[in-house]
Amino acid sequence: MPPAPPAGDTRHLFHPDHLDDFLATMRLGLDHLADALRAQAKQTGPATGVLPEQAAKVVADVDLDRPLGDTGAALAEMSRVWLDDAVWFHDPSYVAHLNCPVVVPALLAELFVSAVNSSLDTFDQSVGGTFVERHLVDWTAGRIGFGATADGVFTSGGTQSNLQGLHLARDAALAAGHPATHLRVLASADGHFSVQKAAKLLGLSPDAVVTVAVDEDHRMDPVALGRALAGVRADGLVPMAVVATAGTTDFGAVDPLPAVAALAEAHGAWLHVDAAYGGGLLASARLRPRLAGIERADSVTVDYHKTWFQPVSSSALLVRDSRHLGHVTWHADYLNPKDAAHPNQVDKSLQTTRRFDALKLWLTLRVMGPDAIGDYVEDVVDLATAVGERLAEHAELELAATPQLSTVVFRYRPAGLSEDTADLLAGRIRSTLYERGTAMVAATKVGGRCWLKLTLLNPMASLDDVLAVTDAVAALGRELTAEVAA
Repeated sequence: MPPAPPAGDTRHLFHPDHLDDFLATMRLGLDHLADALRAQAKQTGPATGVLPEQAAKVVADVDLDRPLGDTGAALAEMSRVWLDDAVWFHDPSYVAHLNCPVVVPALLAELFVSAVNSSLDTFDQSVGGTFVERHLVDWTAGRIGFGATADGVFTSGGTQSNLQGLHLARDAALAAGHPATHLRVLASADGHFSVQKAAKLLGLSPDAVVTVAVDEDHRMDPVALGRALAGVRADGLVPMAVVATAGTTDFGAVDPLPAVAALAEAHGAWLHVDAAYGGGLLASARLRPRLAGIERADSVTVDYHKTWFQPVSSSALLVRDSRHLGHVTWHADYLNPKDAAHPNQVDKSLQTTRRFDALKLWLTLRVMGPDAIGDYVEDVVDLATAVGERLAEHAELELAATPQLSTVVFRYRPAGLSEDTADLLAGRIRSTLYERGTAMVAATKVGGRCWLKLTLLNPMASLDDVLAVTDAVAALGRELTAEVAA
């Protein structure tokens, strides 16, 4: 084993004096990545199907106290513990979760984000980066339809954005004199679990989240919302916030935002729109009308690392009135002196040290432009529509609902197959697809029953690519049904 570098060796630090070492290391890494991509292209699916116990063992066997002392050896080990069995989201047979292949300009930005290592909390740690992020916030707010008073901040993801949105709603309610024990949050039954998590973290009552029924299209039912709001009032409680969803995780449903906004306004409730998934519609001229009414929200979550095709992490919380961001401000002389000429993002963020993730979206927009992103969004939505049409006519596959964004919920259930057997088969089909390295699909429940889900976020995937996955599901269903019957 090569000896470790001597103590105090600074050759590994990013520094002009070490530029040759840096370039050589980056080239070695790029070559290694290219080799991995070529090898993956020869696979039959997005992953090798390694099981958890196998993946855990090769990692546990590494002695972190004994460095390899050689980049090539470390890259080879990295492949053994991770890259050889990694899940590749660009593979057309990866159709499981809300993970997207990423655009190349954003990858270029990652090099600079990590190498320069700017921190976006204060101006004197980021300089121009502060204004890049602010410009992107203003641009996104403009796409939403917010006015000149809008503001926002980049976050680590939709969960953090939703948490901060509800944090602002809670503090606005507390400032109005309402006790925390009386505050209620109304959210769709199909809304994201981070709403319940946020309520817990914010110290609200265990029953603070009131779920609202959805209609046949899995959109929040305005009639049910009106009843729920009235019920909260009748119980002497306070509707702190209404959370509408623009793109539910399972069905891609966009709640009827104008009707929801009108009800929230009538009851004095903060309106938060979780557009983590559907926010990419802001870049599409053709599909943007689906978000009509989003401009009436008090706060909006947008995840750029979903339908904007950015690397994780890249998300934002946008607010219609910048004054509300003051609820997360805490003054510290050593960090954010009161100097309006040197703006500090820490004043509006739940985080302190924070990566310059905004640069990824910036370079994407400057190289590709928003219309290209919008085209990609339209591609995956159109693909889901086409897949849904084919499955609606399939003799063995049952479609749960007409696709609305880029998800397709379905299962293997030919005529005569019981619900219980379909439940059993759904999980076995999913795990078998993964273990054989054929494809990766997601699982969910609808009405207490087990279903499979395709999440289509690859603009390069074709209809034939996706139908190959559904054909594999049908073939496995027949195979496993025969096993169950035997």
